[in-house]
Amino acid sequence: MSNGLYITATESGSGKSAVALGVMEMLFRKLDCVGFFRPIINPNSKMVQDPDILLMASQFNINLPYEKMYGITQVEAERLMGLGKKGEVIEKIIEKYNDAQKYCDFILCEGTDFVSSTAGVEFDINASIIKNLACPVLLVANAFQKSLEDVSRLISLTLESLVAKGCKVVGTVINRVTSTTEDDIIARIKAAGLVRKQLIYAIPDEPVLAKPTLFEVANALNAEILCGHKQMYRHARSFTVAAMQLRNLLPRITHGALIITPGDRADIIVACLSTLSSSSMEKISGIILTGGLKPEKPIWDLLQGFADMVPVLSVDVDTFETTVLVEKIQADISPNDERKITRAMALFEQYIDIEKLGEKVITTESTIVTPKMFEFKIIQRAKAHKKRIVLPEGSEDRVLLATETLLRRGIVDVVLLGNKKKIEQKMSQLGLRMPEIEIIDPLKSSHLDLYTDTYFELRKHKGITRENARDLLCGVNYFGTMMVHLGHVDGMVSGAVHSTAATIKPAFEIIKAKEKLTPVSSLFFMCLWNQVIAYGDCAINPDPDARELAEIAITSAETAKMFGIEPRIAMLSYSTGSSGKGKDVEKVRDATTLVRKKHPELLVEGPIQYDAAIEPNVARTKMPDSLVAGKATVFIFPDLNTGNNTYKAVQRSSRAVAVGPVLQGLNKPVNDLSRGCLVADIVNTVAITAIQAQGLDMAMKEELLSTKKECETTGNCG
Repeated sequence: MSNGLYITATESGSGKSAVALGVMEMLFRKLDCVGFFRPIINPNSKMVQDPDILLMASQFNINLPYEKMYGITQVEAERLMGLGKKGEVIEKIIEKYNDAQKYCDFILCEGTDFVSSTAGVEFDINASIIKNLACPVLLVANAFQKSLEDVSRLISLTLESLVAKGCKVVGTVINRVTSTTEDDIIARIKAAGLVRKQLIYAIPDEPVLAKPTLFEVANALNAEILCGHKQMYRHARSFTVAAMQLRNLLPRITHGALIITPGDRADIIVACLSTLSSSSMEKISGIILTGGLKPEKPIWDLLQGFADMVPVLSVDVDTFETTVLVEKIQADISPNDERKITRAMALFEQYIDIEKLGEKVITTESTIVTPKMFEFKIIQRAKAHKKRIVLPEGSEDRVLLATETLLRRGIVDVVLLGNKKKIEQKMSQLGLRMPEIEIIDPLKSSHLDLYTDTYFELRKHKGITRENARDLLCGVNYFGTMMVHLGHVDGMVSGAVHSTAATIKPAFEIIKAKEKLTPVSSLFFMCLWNQVIAYGDCAINPDPDARELAEIAITSAETAKMFGIEPRIAMLSYSTGSSGKGKDVEKVRDATTLVRKKHPELLVEGPIQYDAAIEPNVARTKMPDSLVAGKATVFIFPDLNTGNNTYKAVQRSSRAVAVGPVLQGLNKPVNDLSRGCLVADIVNTVAITAIQAQGLDMAMKEELLSTKKECETTGNCG
C-alpha cells in the first residue's frame, strides 16, 4: 500500500488546488488519518501562511501544526540552489515529510506553484522531490485556451519526463477543458500510448474557480479597503477600466465586473453606485480607486450609504499600472470561499471515477528507495538508539572530519584510537573542536592486559604466545575489534587507510560468525541515480557452493530489509530460467531452490541474468510472469570474481555511490571502508554499523522473551 500521493502540474494556473480538494475528500472516505504537505511554499507579503495549507487544514480538520505541513520556503530553496546546494533542499524536505508521516496514515503532497524563472527548473525540482519521497504521482494538466495538439503534446512530454526520472504516475487529470473537447483529448492521449496502466480524466473549465475574490485583489495590490468589508468574498468576474464618459461606460458594465477608475472621478463613482439600486443594470463586484486619490467629502458621505453593498478599494499606483497588476492575479481557493470549495468538489465527483482512482492511489506500491531517502533513514535510525562506535584510524583527516559530523548531528558516540597528542594536533590543524571526544591510545590503555589475555585464550590453540597476542593487540584494528568483542563499544569501522584484510581478519579471529553453517559475507548498498539496491557477496567468499550461496542470499535479504529495502532476490547467472546448462548455472539453480525451501516467504528468482533482473522491458520478454524480474532489489552474484568486478564497473561507469562492504553474519558489527572513501561514506558506514548493533540488541531481547515464555510454559527454567 502507498502511504502518499504527489500532485504536480504541467504549468502555472492548472487548477491543481481544486483537484487536490477533490482528492483529499476522496482519501478521507477511505482512510482514517490523512495529512497534507507542501514541499516548497511561497506565501506572499500579506498572506504569511500558505493558502493551500490553510484551506486543507480548515476544510478537513487536519490536526497537524502548520510548521509540519511544509518542507521549505521558496526564498530559502532558491538561496540554497543558488549556492549549488540542491541536495540540501531535498534533505530538508525529506526530513520534514518523514516527520509528518509519524502522525498520519497517508499524506497528500501538493507540488510547487511554478513561480521560478523557468518551468524547466520547476519541473526538475518537483521530479526530484517525487522520486525521493517515493510517492506515486497524479499529474494535473492545463487545457485552458489550448488546442488539442498543444495539450496532448504537453502531457506527452511531461509524462515521458516523469517516467524517465523514475517517477510512478498513477493518473492524469486534464483540467479546464472546453466541454466540446473532453472526449477528443482523452482519446488522443490514450492513442499516444503513454497511459497504458494509468487513469486519465478530463474536467471542464469552471470560470468561477479562476476568478479572484475582492480580498485576493486587495492583497495582490496592497490596497486599502475604504468600505464593503463584509462583501470582500465576492468574485471579480471581469475588469473594466472606467476613464470614459458615462454614456460609454454604462453599456460596458457586466455582472460581477470590477471597475478600475481614478480616485477623483466622482461621476464614475456615483454612476457605479447607482447601478446597485437599478433593477435594469448588472451588479458590479467592486470599485478600485487609483492614483492614491480618495473621494471628497460629499462623495465619501454618499459611499457610506452603500458600505454594506459594495467593496471600494484604494491604491497608490496609477490606472494603467493597476490594470496590469490586476490581470496578473491568479485566484486561490480560500478557506472561507464556500462557493468555490463546493463547486470544485462537485466537479471532481462528477468527472472523476472516485472509487477507481482511490483504489489505484492507495494500492500503488512504490518500493524504490532513493539514495537521499536511504541516507536520511539510516541517519535517523542510528540517532533513534544511539550506539558507541570505535574508529581505529583516529589520526586520519577524513575520519576526524566524519567524527565531527557524527557528533554534531548526534548520530553515534565515537571512540578514536591512536596517539592522543597527534590526534589533537590534527584536529587543531583541521580547525575542528571536539572537546567531548574520547581518545584511547592502545599502548597506554588500562585494558591492554585484559585484551591480551582474552585474545591469548581465544587463539592459543593456534600456537599464539602471550607476547604475540600483546603485539597484535597494540595494533589499532585488533584493539578496536576486542573492544567490540567485550562489549566496550557496539561496533567498529575501519579501512580508510588499512586494507580489507587488515580490518576483517581480527573480526574473523575474535568476533567470529554467528552460525557455523552461515558464511560471513558482504553486502554493498549501490546508490544509483534513482534507487538503492543491494549487491552480495562482492568482497569475502571466492567461490561459494550452492548451500553457501543460498545462505548469502538469505542473509543479504535480511540485511536489505533492516535498511528499508524490500527484498526481491535475483540469483544471478549467465543464463535466465531454463535456457542454459552447465555447472555454474546448476549451482545457482540449486541455491535458488534451497532459498525457496528454507524461506518460502521470500521473493527469489534464479538463475537470472542481470539485465532481466533490473530492466522491466527485458523482463517482459524473458520472464513475463516473474515477481522479481525487472524489479529486483537484492542481487546475489555467483562468485567473488563476478561480484567484485560488477560492483566496481557499475560504480565507475554510472557514478553510483557504493556504501560498503557491510559485513554480515558476524556476532557483532565490524565494517570495512574503501581506502578511497569520502567523509560522507564514513558517516554512512558508521550509521549502518550502529543500526546493525541495534538489530543485535533487538534479537537478544526477542531471544530472552522467547526463553522466558518457554520457562513459564514448561516450568523448565534451568
